[in-house]
Amino acid sequence: MLSQDRKIFVAGHLGMVGSAIVRQLEAGRCAEIITRTRNDLDLTNQQAVIDFFQSEKIDQVYLAAAKVGGIVANNRYPADFIYENLIIQCNIINSAHLANIQQLLFLGSSCIYPKFADQPMKESALLTGTLEETNEPYAVAKIAGIKLCESYNRQYSRDYRSVMPTNLYGPGDNFHPENSHVIPALLRRFHEAKLRGDKTVVAWGSGKVLREFLYVDDMAAASVYVMNLDKPTYDENTQAMLSHINVGTGVDCTIKDLVETVAKVVGYKGKVKFDSTKPDGAPRKLMNVERLKTLGWEYSVDLELGLSKAYHWFLQNQDTFRE
Repeated sequence: MLSQDRKIFVAGHLGMVGSAIVRQLEAGRCAEIITRTRNDLDLTNQQAVIDFFQSEKIDQVYLAAAKVGGIVANNRYPADFIYENLIIQCNIINSAHLANIQQLLFLGSSCIYPKFADQPMKESALLTGTLEETNEPYAVAKIAGIKLCESYNRQYSRDYRSVMPTNLYGPGDNFHPENSHVIPALLRRFHEAKLRGDKTVVAWGSGKVLREFLYVDDMAAASVYVMNLDKPTYDENTQAMLSHINVGTGVDCTIKDLVETVAKVVGYKGKVKFDSTKPDGAPRKLMNVERLKTLGWEYSVDLELGLSKAYHWFLQNQDTFRE
């Protein structure tokens, strides 16, 4: 347990994951939480980040800040994705070190693993094959973040850790009609179809591919848990050159099952058709979470409950993302 006088900086606190981490920390009432908006602190400005850490006397850092987007954005702006993520990570990790901050948690992504990694994907699959082309620049930046943490640990004996989540969803998600991910896109599509009285909703692909999803508040709980493991326990279950930990459910479902569950949660009564002429993507993407289970943490929110929570949040906030 952290003492009340400790100060924790959550970088990216307005994002889906960062805001969930703030909720988790606030529920624990264990420390003072420090946040900064983009207007208050430009994380791409090296000197500004150095000055911030030197002045604030932070004890722990959650590095959840990142430039994120879907396939279209990753394809259209690859230079932005690799540059901004690299510079944010470099600035925060190096500035934390310069300010003598011993504890930091870096949040990555399952896209760090090779396109054709064995399923379920183990941490040891890192750097064993070619990445998915569509988000390679983003993935390379996230891999660099892991290696930055490892390098500061090796050279300066820091305690900088990394967690790699599976597909996340929940409060704070992006429900934009064109560039959102699969769960918010489906929730919005079925909600609007229900309001219009549509008799049929068309879903892309065959519905046969398998995907894993984790409710974002579970991700936040896992992040705080991993951050606060004692160092001997963490080190015993990781390696100097393989220090990241997968975070997920270890359970996947077909897209068909996902679509049907979304329809049930939303209350859509029409029919669902799958357009098999549309791309499916990889046949399966599942995280191996045995390392995290060994460390004593497992998810608690199943898919249907998580979808219900996410839909409730959407209904409460839909006026903020009308296009």
